[in-house]
Amino acid sequence: MFLTRFRVNTARPGARRLLSSPQAMHAAVMSSFPGLLPTDTPTPDVPRVLWRLDQTARAEVMLYVVSPERPDLTHLVEQAGWPAAAAADRPGWQSRPYGPFLDRLAAGDRWAFRLTANPVHHARRKDGEPTKRTAHLTAVHQMGWLLKKQELCGFRVLEKPDGKRLLPSGTTHTGQPHHGDRYELAVRDKRTLAFDKSRSTGAGSRKPSPVSLVTVTFDGRFEVTDPALLRRTLTQGLGKAKAYGCGLITLVPLGAAG
Repeated sequence: MFLTRFRVNTARPGARRLLSSPQAMHAAVMSSFPGLLPTDTPTPDVPRVLWRLDQTARAEVMLYVVSPERPDLTHLVEQAGWPAAAAADRPGWQSRPYGPFLDRLAAGDRWAFRLTANPVHHARRKDGEPTKRTAHLTAVHQMGWLLKKQELCGFRVLEKPDGKRLLPSGTTHTGQPHHGDRYELAVRDKRTLAFDKSRSTGAGSRKPSPVSLVTVTFDGRFEVTDPALLRRTLTQGLGKAKAYGCGLITLVPLGAAG
């Protein structure tokens, strides 16, 4: 496994095209692995290619990729990087082995984490209708979605000390659960993505199919409860829409003061 970081040159037309289209960015990321074909479908329960876009405090846009193989991002440097500044020893991106870090994860470790995800549930609009995948639209429900998944993903989101809570027992003024007041967890950067996905109709022809996604970014702190489950989550992703920049969790160690 490898963890890769690539800084996007947002001034370039190629970068703007990739940043405006999750489908184009996905294709560019997958082209970094010569052994993978565009038609390859990820195998369940094995590590897969995950990616995410982050914006830093200095307004830099970073692309993170977790992958079973070391990627070659030469084409991304040419389209959306700084090709003139690239050199053999500094090709324009950084890739490091991820396995040693995964192997060191232990129960009780505490980390700050970031995750961009597509929180969804299945709902029935009318009696007798089949259930339909539906996006969670409020921060309370989006946090609830993540909290329901934490046990199976090998971590426990930390709770705030009582002295840091603004409301009693993590409730809102209406008496409803207020996860953001109870947990070390925040939701930001809600986005609605709409684009056409090309799909096969048989006989070699392809037809555009509309795709609509709601994505959010979670920032928080958690404790490792099951290292094996967490390793699976970090290498297979969490939730839906992994092909469109969702599901990748990155970790930063907490200081001694927590």
